Amino acid sequence: MREFARGDKLPDFFEPIFWSYNFSSIDSQKNKKTVIVNTINYGNWEHWAWIVNYYGKEAIKEVIENTPASEFRKPALKLISILLGIKEIRYARRSDYIRRNKSS
Repeated sequence: MREFARGDKLPDFFEPIFWSYNFSSIDSQKNKKTVIVNTINYGNWEHWAWIVNYYGKEAIKEVIENTPASEFRKPALKLISILLGIKEIRYARRSDYIRRNKSS
């Protein structure tokens, strides 16, 4: 698998899991949370392997811990947690998440 420099566009094989986005405008760094959440929810093994290789386990864990649980499909979140060795997920409450983003 080819290594990607930070800020590169996503590989073309990601396009099907970003059907509701303008795929050509997705930046792997600026849209990191969106890429990780969509990949966890709709990606396959190849997509998951790419984000782990690209962002690293710790960055993915951080996104999971700081994103409301309602943004994830439960089975996908359980599986990625097992694969990444996440023992406990500290779910961000949606109200806290909204409040924090309003003050930004």
